[in-house]
Order: sequence, then structure tokens, then C-alpha cells
Amino acid sequence: MWPLFASIVTFAVSMSISPGPNNLMVTASGANFGFLRTVPHMLGVSFGFPAMLLAVGLGLGQALAAWPQVHEVLRYVAAAYLLYLAWRIATAGGPGNPEARSRPFSFLQAALFQWVNPKAWVIALSAVATYTTVEEDALVQILVIGGVFVVAAFLSLCLWAAFGTLIAGVLTSPRALRAFNLFMAALLVLSLVPVFV
Repeated sequence: MWPLFASIVTFAVSMSISPGPNNLMVTASGANFGFLRTVPHMLGVSFGFPAMLLAVGLGLGQALAAWPQVHEVLRYVAAAYLLYLAWRIATAGGPGNPEARSRPFSFLQAALFQWVNPKAWVIALSAVATYTTVEEDALVQILVIGGVFVVAAFLSLCLWAAFGTLIAGVLTSPRALRAFNLFMAALLVLSLVPVFV
């Protein structure tokens, strides 16, 4: 396990920092609600993904391979939920706007989102398949990988949320914020393309 540790860290950082649904949503949340109100969302992702990774490592991945129809249903549920989230981003009203039609994700919402996030599934299955060995205790290996992801994800999400918060300083008019939200919603919808192509 320990010879693979540097590789696990590199993998976790590269997967956590790269654009995907979580990072897009945290950026939009930072722009619309500010950094501090986005922290529960970031913590939900940071701890929700390792919980899913643990489930995958302890057998859920094999169950999905055995029943591909469940995986197919999950893809469509994930797509529908991502479209709903894109709508929420597109209709967000910005910080301090009493007419805002949405609010930032809670810890629980962000943690549960990992179960329908296509990128999270790919990362979890890849991590378990690549960085675990039969010679060592599976639970210990998965806990180490999960711990690395907690740190990598949280630090990456902090950068994305800070970026969103900085963008909010430029988006001073409701029209500019609306254009930004529509752009972020469109990017979230585009993130579905690899799932179905």
C-alpha cells in the first residue's frame, strides 16, 4: 500500500481539482452565496465521496457489474438530477438577494449527490480497481484512499469556491450574474455528454 501512496495522492488531487459537476456547483455556489455559506456543500462532497468509495470497495462495485441494468438506471437518474441542479444554478439569485429561488447545498445534499454523480462513480471504481491489492487488508486500503480524498477534495473545492467568490466581485449587476449562472448551468449539462456518448 505504502509504495502506492504517492500515486494515490497524485490521482486524488488530479481527480479532485479537474472540472466536474461538484467543482462547477461549488463555483456557482461561491459566486451566488459566498464562500462561508458554501462550506457545508464542500464538506458534504469531501466526506460523502469517501463514504461512497467505502461502499464501492466493500462490494457495491461488484454488485453493479453483476446487474448492469441497475447501472443503466443509475445513469438516467443521475442525468435527471444533474439537469435539475443545472436549473437550480440557472435560477439562483445571488448573494443578498431576497428573491433568490435557491439556497446553497447542505452537507447532506452534497454528500448524497455523490451517489448520482457520474464522475464520482468513475473515480471510485477506478480508485478501488487500481490502488487496492489482494495481499493487504481491503478495509485499511480503502480507508487510506478515502482519507486522501477527504483532504484533496476539500482543498480543491476551497479553490473552486474561492474562484466563484472572486467572480462574484465582478458580477455586480443582476444581468451579469444571470449570464454567469446560465453559463455554469450549461457547463453542468455539458458534463453529461461523456456519460451518454
